[in-house]
Amino acid sequence: MPFDLGSTVRLAADCTDPAGVLATAATAAVTVTLPDGSTASPAASETGTVGRYQADYVTTAAGRHLVRWQFTSPAHAYTDMFDVREAAPPALLSLADARTHLKKTDHGDDDEIREWIEACTRAVEQLVGPVVARTVTQDLAFASSRSVALALAPALALVSVDALTPGDTSYAVDSLRLDGATGIVTRVDGGLLHGPLRVTYRVGRTTVPANIRAAAKIILQHLWRTRQGPGRPQRGLDDYDVSEPIPGLGFAIPNRAVQLLDPDSLGPEVG
Repeated sequence: MPFDLGSTVRLAADCTDPAGVLATAATAAVTVTLPDGSTASPAASETGTVGRYQADYVTTAAGRHLVRWQFTSPAHAYTDMFDVREAAPPALLSLADARTHLKKTDHGDDDEIREWIEACTRAVEQLVGPVVARTVTQDLAFASSRSVALALAPALALVSVDALTPGDTSYAVDSLRLDGATGIVTRVDGGLLHGPLRVTYRVGRTTVPANIRAAAKIILQHLWRTRQGPGRPQRGLDDYDVSEPIPGLGFAIPNRAVQLLDPDSLGPEVG
C-alpha cells in the first residue's frame, strides 16, 4: 500500500548464504532511490533474528521509490520498491464515508480502502472531468491564437500564465478571461495570445454534487467485491451490473454509476 508523505517506511530484507540459509552479513547497506533520481542511505541493522535486517526511512517526496539491499560475506542482494502518496491526493470520499458505505466496523482494511478511494476518484474524473479541487500546471505549445484550451475542465481559476521562451510575453491573469466549463482562455481585450506558455490553474468543483458522490460509492463497492475472488461481470441482477466495458476503464464502472454520472459526463453517453 502507498505510504503517506512524511511517514516512516520500515524497510526489511533477509540475508542468506548460497544454500538459502539466513546468515549474519559482514556488512549490510540499503540505498533508497527517490523519484527524482537522488538517493538516501538509511542505517541498516540486524534484528533479533539472525540474517534479518531492517532500516527506517522517513519519506520526503511523493512517487515511486526503489530499494536496493547489498550484503557482503555472504554476498547477497535484494531489490524492492514502495510508493508514496502526494501530500493531498485527490479523493472523492473520506475514509469515514467509505467505511460506512462498505459497512466496516474495524480499521483493519483502512489502508486498502484509501487506495480504492483514489482509484474510484480517477475513474470518476475520467468521465466527468476534475472533481477534487487542486492546482495543475500545463505547457501549451502554439505560436499565436485567439484562444487556447486547457487540458482539464472544469477549471476554477488561472494562477499564472508564463512564457516558456525567455523574452516572450507572459500574461497577468486579470488580463485573461477563463471559461471555467470549457477551459477556454482568451484575452480580455480580444487580442492574440502568443505562445508557448506554461499555465498554472485550479481545477475541480467547489462543491461535489450528490450524484457524483453516490456514483463514487457504487464504484467503490463494485471494486471492493474483487477481494472476494475471481468472477465475471454480472448482467441484469443489481446496481453493480456492467452491461458494456467503458473505453479505458473496462468493467470498472457499473451501469448505475454511469447513469448517475451522465448529467456531468464529458462526452457521449456510455454504458
